[in-house]
Amino acid sequence: MNMNMRHSLTRTVALAAGTLLTLGLAACGAGADPLNNARPTGQASSGGALVIGSANFPESQTVAEIYAGALNAAGIPASTKPGIGSREVYVRALQDRSIDVVPEYSGNLLRYVDKTATAVSAGDVMKELPGKLPAELTVLEPAKAEDKDSIVVTGATAAKYGLTSLADLGTVCDQIALGMPPEAKERPQGLPGLKATYGCVPKEFVPFSDGGGPVTLRALLDDRIQAADVFSTSPLIVQNRLVVLEDPLNNFAAQQVLPLALKDRLDAKSTEALNKVSQALTTGDLLNLNQDVSGDRKMNPRDAAAAWLKDKGFIA
Repeated sequence: MNMNMRHSLTRTVALAAGTLLTLGLAACGAGADPLNNARPTGQASSGGALVIGSANFPESQTVAEIYAGALNAAGIPASTKPGIGSREVYVRALQDRSIDVVPEYSGNLLRYVDKTATAVSAGDVMKELPGKLPAELTVLEPAKAEDKDSIVVTGATAAKYGLTSLADLGTVCDQIALGMPPEAKERPQGLPGLKATYGCVPKEFVPFSDGGGPVTLRALLDDRIQAADVFSTSPLIVQNRLVVLEDPLNNFAAQQVLPLALKDRLDAKSTEALNKVSQALTTGDLLNLNQDVSGDRKMNPRDAAAAWLKDKGFIA
């Protein structure tokens, strides 16, 4: 996605199309701020079942089904409204009360409500985020699960250079070709960030516009590039046994999955049910869920969510 606009776009393959996540999941900027354009209609939130919305890509839809399933299992009626669209669309849907809850990603949500935000670590992002939201919205506990930009290499490349982290990559960066979205050449968490944070100046920068998809993957597997930006929960990582390089200095902002909700629609019981999901959901779970939904199995997001809920003990 353009580095922080990632979840606003429909993914072209597997999980998403777009450019670097660090440009902003879902919609960092479209003229007037939609957060100031709420038009309450009382459509869904005047009472009755909670409506769980989602963005227009499979991972968001699957997490929304998990939220709804966990709520129903706790005796709280909930339904889903999948594929609403980009961030500016589903935030407005919350504010006009046509949905009540939507899965979000912490770092890019912060940059959406505060375009001057610079927090990158998970803790710092969550310190700033709640206070930046409009009064009618709230976020619940974040999951350990994250979906963010990551730099990956093949097992052969990792073994050749002894790579486990971006710090390691920085020491050999002048020997490798790095594939990233075109915007990464200028964006703070693209090439400038890799240089400033890890001293990584690649021998060659190779731009790809498929959001870490099959074109990028083929170049990596063919050794035309030796490292690539791929979303951290892409099924391509598991399918091709790619090595995700750790980012100990947080070049890429934290993107923990968490519920964004209408504050007046959640009581203690529904809050507890959604927080339990966050306590159980891991990045590994997202990888597996995305593999089920967007990989060869092509599961329906609701079926994948039900299997996860059963495995984690939410439903019998």
